[in-house]
Amino acid sequence: MAYVVPIRGWRYQTGPDLALIITPPYDVIDQSAQEGLYARHPWNMIRLEYGASLPGDDRTNNRYTRAAEHFNRWRREGILARDKRPALYFYEQVFSLAGQAVTRRGFFCGLGLEPYGKNVLPHEDTISAAREDRMQLLTTCRANFSPIFGLYVDPERISEDLFSVVSRTEPAYKFADTEGQFHRLWVVTDQALITATTSLLGNRRVYIADGHHRFETAVQYCLNEQSVRKTPAPAPYHYVLTLLVNVYDPGLVILPTHRLVKAPAGLDPGALTGAAKELFRVTEFSGGPPLPRHRYNFGLYAGKNQSFYLALKEEFDPVSLLAGSKPPAWKKSEVAVLHALVLDRYLHIGPSECTAGERIAYTHDPVEACVLVDRGEWDLAFFLNPPGIDELVSVAEAGERMPQKSTYFYPKVPSGLVVYSFD
Repeated sequence: MAYVVPIRGWRYQTGPDLALIITPPYDVIDQSAQEGLYARHPWNMIRLEYGASLPGDDRTNNRYTRAAEHFNRWRREGILARDKRPALYFYEQVFSLAGQAVTRRGFFCGLGLEPYGKNVLPHEDTISAAREDRMQLLTTCRANFSPIFGLYVDPERISEDLFSVVSRTEPAYKFADTEGQFHRLWVVTDQALITATTSLLGNRRVYIADGHHRFETAVQYCLNEQSVRKTPAPAPYHYVLTLLVNVYDPGLVILPTHRLVKAPAGLDPGALTGAAKELFRVTEFSGGPPLPRHRYNFGLYAGKNQSFYLALKEEFDPVSLLAGSKPPAWKKSEVAVLHALVLDRYLHIGPSECTAGERIAYTHDPVEACVLVDRGEWDLAFFLNPPGIDELVSVAEAGERMPQKSTYFYPKVPSGLVVYSFD
């Protein structure tokens, strides 16, 4: 099944606390965060992962070429050094959720690249602009600065036994970051542990949790390189840096991603809720953002303290209601029900409008969603439950993908702990 190998990673060797160095992945960094990370330290991974565009940038001098210059210089100067032996990098990330400390465990490795469908499965749609950006960076730098976040199914939790062995040793990194999260990283070169870990994955599929654009880019880059170089497999570019986590890990957390939408011109919220009553029980709500608590129950905020719950009537089965040839697993997912039976049916926001992004946006912060509606920047906010991991796996196994931004795995896997270079 999935092909997993140890890699010789590049890691920071000298200098300041790693809390000043690591960054979130590129797709959650806005301009303000980018500027803050630039100011945090001159070696911050932002300069590689998501460098700033500057006036006067051209084909020979741009944020991609500057990333390559930084990467090459940091390696020459020993800021980054390559591990002498291939390793798996066992990792713990401790974070706070609802006031409780939660620990997520996984390991960094090289994941064999192949088109989706057999051993590696996606779970949500992507957009072309992000793939083009990541391809530019990968082609220019020939390295993975941030990992794919992948999942595997290990109900027996064999991986916990491996972690119990690894955690008896001193980690290579141990630090708290600026958000109060705690990180530990072990560099595992013991061949018996490596064999046990790779064997565990040898008969399991990998589901992409985060990093679809990067994985798809890496596959295309591999095909491009292979067509030119004719290098006998496996070459370094046949793998992508990946953090793998068991779906049964108690620290695997998915949070909801809420929708902000532009309504059709002249649509009154009362007309929307009135029309929705054909399929949903509509009730008014007061007391903050209308966060749902039950399956097929969606919150709606229409501004001016107008909040509603839309609960799919019990007599309706999503598999029967949703048109088209999508498999039952896809039709049963809550995000698909919201998109098909509310956004598309009543607001005419279909897949093409979601791809264009002009009538829909996404946020993880329900308070922010309400504020943006009250400001008039968006007309409506829809609130969802987080999808269950069983939904994700079922949709992926059925060969389908959820709508874009269906899942938000929390917290994000930082960039800067391990870098994988093809050179």
